[in-house]
Amino acid sequence: MRLDWRRAYYIARKDLQAYYLKPPLISWGLMLPLVFLLAFYLRNPEGISEVSPGLLGMTILFSTTSMAAIVITFEKRIDALERLLLAPLSLRTILLGKGLGAAFFGLAMGLIALIFIIFIFGLSVSYPFSLFVSLVLSCFTFSFLGILISVGVREVFEAMTLANFFRFPMIFLCGVFIPLASMPLSLQIVGYFLPLTYAVDAFRQSLLSAGGLLNRWLDILILAGFCLFLFSAAVAVFKKRTQE
Repeated sequence: MRLDWRRAYYIARKDLQAYYLKPPLISWGLMLPLVFLLAFYLRNPEGISEVSPGLLGMTILFSTTSMAAIVITFEKRIDALERLLLAPLSLRTILLGKGLGAAFFGLAMGLIALIFIIFIFGLSVSYPFSLFVSLVLSCFTFSFLGILISVGVREVFEAMTLANFFRFPMIFLCGVFIPLASMPLSLQIVGYFLPLTYAVDAFRQSLLSAGGLLNRWLDILILAGFCLFLFSAAVAVFKKRTQE
């Protein structure tokens, strides 16, 4: 297991250098949280605390899936993935490395958004440990969601379309802008099947010490379940694709 993590680390480092740590993606990753935070702050300075957990979750969702959803499809086209498959690496190790790179980038963008929330807008963190755990788990969960999308399609434009198919409904169904409890029952049921719901709920309780849908540690446990499920599904789909 240690060897798998070590090899996954080098895959992640390669992806960070080749894709994520480039000026266009870094600037986009920085602008996304800043634009949303400032837009909501200028519209309603007193209400920024209510939407800050949702904006934090949305920042992580878009940052992690921005490249994760297309990286494998892109590497298929340039034959970089074929070289990885020829190396003495398991499919799980390859996908773990891809997920590590995306999760690290998402965590960095999430921490930048969190710094603005705390220091610029004057909010405080009620439960820092649970906030950090939920941040890390959210980054891995959304990165594996992006990887699952990437291994399931053949073209880059298909990956981007499918990624938006999942991302934009989650913004409106997972309590980012509107509390889930105030939605119609049918939409609440859908929201409970989406991982962003539990990320936002855990952020809200950890940041604002407010009541949530569930206990924040139960949110974290469910996020861990989503993380394992999405990783296992990505491995299964990737294995099937490589055998075709």
